[in-house]
Amino acid sequence: MKRTGLFWLQLIFTLSLCLFMVVPIVLSLLAGVTENYFIGLKSGLTLRWVAQVWELYAGTIWLSLLIAVSCLGCVLVLGVPAAWGLLKTPSRWASRIEEFLLLPVALPGLATALGLIVIYGGFHGLRSSWLFILIGHVLFTLPFMVRPVLSVMRASQLLQLEEAAASLGAGFWRRFFTVIVPNCRNGILAGAFMVLTLSIGEFNITWMLHTPLTKTLPVGLADSYASMRLEVGSAYTLIFLAIILPLLLALSWVTQFAQRRADARALPVKETV
Repeated sequence: MKRTGLFWLQLIFTLSLCLFMVVPIVLSLLAGVTENYFIGLKSGLTLRWVAQVWELYAGTIWLSLLIAVSCLGCVLVLGVPAAWGLLKTPSRWASRIEEFLLLPVALPGLATALGLIVIYGGFHGLRSSWLFILIGHVLFTLPFMVRPVLSVMRASQLLQLEEAAASLGAGFWRRFFTVIVPNCRNGILAGAFMVLTLSIGEFNITWMLHTPLTKTLPVGLADSYASMRLEVGSAYTLIFLAIILPLLLALSWVTQFAQRRADARALPVKETV
């Protein structure tokens, strides 16, 4: 196939854009593993800054993971039934409820956090707890679970499947866990992927809701860069990527594995038909 001049122009533009985005990130990360960033790699490689960050900010990293996992659990408990309820709600009311659920995403995170502080800030035990941050994360990430699950439910004709199971005598909970949940597994996995990553990296809401004892990973990262210690901030970024990238890869693998299993189960049905 003959390559035209337009193809090479598009290729050069794409590579230039990738380099424009990637090179600054790579140079920034190198600061976390070099003895002296201003001298560069000639000063030698070291993990001293990474060890220093772990010693100073390990608590923020574990707290971020705790909040992210707790947020995922809460959103699963709330989001999947909410999507099922929206599916069975008349379309006019369902669209209004969906718009209401999207408000925390449409509004600036600082505004959402300020509203939580005004309403619940008077509860001192809650205000000083990481549970206060968890509430903000659940409000922010809930739409990212409801929307993909609801889309899969609409595409899978779950209403007809649920009615068929009910006609065979299955109770509500049995229909929910044996018919509804398995048939929207891909939507749940996609929502879990987004909820975990958004919760771990969420800054705006967390910055307003945190206290000195409840700093999360993004807040600690901002503090490290604000200290004007580029080596410390870059080392903190390295730890952040070391945590988030394996998680993203694992979730991506689980999603692909579930899709392959679903396709393998659907193939014999198609052949039979």
